[in-house]
Amino acid sequence: MTKPTNHNTEPAEVRLFEDLPEPSVVQLQQAQTKAAAKRAQGTPRLLQPNRLQIELRASDLESLLAQDHRARLVWGYVVHQDLSRLFDAVKARGSNAGRAAIDPRILFALWLYATLDGVGSGREVARLSQEHDAYRWICGGVSVNYHAINDFRAGNEELMDELLTDNVAALAAVGAISLQRVAQDGMRVRADAGAASFRRQASLDEHLKEASELVQTLKTQARSDPGQARRQAQAAQLRAAQKREERIRAALKQLPEVAAAKKRNGSKAEARSSTTDADARVMKMGDGGFRPAFNVQFATTCEEQVIVGMAVVNAGSDMGQLSPMVEQVEQRLGQSPNEWLVDGGFPAHEQIDAVAGKTEVYAPVPEPKARKDAKEEEQGNEVQQDKHQPKAGDSEAVAQWRARMASDQAKEIYKQRAATAECVNAQARNRGLLRMPVRGLAKVRSVVGLFVLAHNLLRTAVLAPQIMGWGSGPFEMAAQAA
Repeated sequence: MTKPTNHNTEPAEVRLFEDLPEPSVVQLQQAQTKAAAKRAQGTPRLLQPNRLQIELRASDLESLLAQDHRARLVWGYVVHQDLSRLFDAVKARGSNAGRAAIDPRILFALWLYATLDGVGSGREVARLSQEHDAYRWICGGVSVNYHAINDFRAGNEELMDELLTDNVAALAAVGAISLQRVAQDGMRVRADAGAASFRRQASLDEHLKEASELVQTLKTQARSDPGQARRQAQAAQLRAAQKREERIRAALKQLPEVAAAKKRNGSKAEARSSTTDADARVMKMGDGGFRPAFNVQFATTCEEQVIVGMAVVNAGSDMGQLSPMVEQVEQRLGQSPNEWLVDGGFPAHEQIDAVAGKTEVYAPVPEPKARKDAKEEEQGNEVQQDKHQPKAGDSEAVAQWRARMASDQAKEIYKQRAATAECVNAQARNRGLLRMPVRGLAKVRSVVGLFVLAHNLLRTAVLAPQIMGWGSGPFEMAAQAA
């Protein structure tokens, strides 16, 4: 298509709406008159936002949440639990002096809801209890502080264990869970200790000497200084120094156990223990690195994905964790599962022998070590071995395990291990079980217990809501949606 030429020397101007008529002088004058009239009336009057204005809203906490809200589900679970040991510990009674204690059910419900919500900080829970409707509803107007919140989470190891037993026993009593098949798996969770805090015997002795001398110096200064403000500062320094001294002594106490573990594993490295968390151990993590961690063990029913056993150990290997977990589940439920699924890190021969007669172990059989033919040893020909055939020295239970894993049925059954154990582990990770917020095995077990109870809470709401008096209603829909 040819481009039209312009015979003028100047380029043609490109104008829009050239086909529209030009406004007349009268129209222009009318438009100017209207604009001047608007300006004469003043600036526009608008309803602008004022976010600094204080508002008084007349509303009750009960109306803030829908009937199917998950906070109601959590509270309905908590009020049906036996928390008598917490109520017995309350010192404020009758007309005795002292401030009324926070209802333990509030602290328990706050942590369960926070765990399901992926919140793991006590300070964050305290903030949400003032700003978030769900947390405010749980508190019901009771003021909580992060000290009380953190103390509850870290100081109830035995309570979490008892509640787990009550939970799984109730589910088994109504037939909501089956002990036909259980999967066990362990995951390494980062400890609240730095890698640089691990020290050898000589270094620990030196640090203990320095810490003890500092404690004695601060005690002497506190007795000689009459100033009250100065004494308070010295008292705080003394408490910090004493805690450090206690941690170093605890690290020294753990050294023989660490050395014995290294000897069993064939390691010649010198034993080291952490001055931050003496119970933590350096373990190989999922990414291949080595960091201070704890070994968290879960035993879960394959059909319903209910956790029926939990443990926290500071051994980096799963090799010795099979038999203790089977015994734990047996104590909780009065019987052992028919089939027990574990990965290749669990089935040590002594562990299989220990659970013989209680359950059938399903675990991959390791590949045999290469063996040369005796007649042609010089040529180095390797003999093909069947890993499922019994070996010399195998016990009856180990031989049965080898033969069992050769069948196609066993291979199909074993597929459920990853679908069960890995799913539960992933859910715990998604809820924040990535790094321990506390130190020491007892406190760590209390934290892990909260994760287990939170997981089983949602499963109970789906499988057997009637055991908590919920019946059929919005709670089950909320649990399924969660």
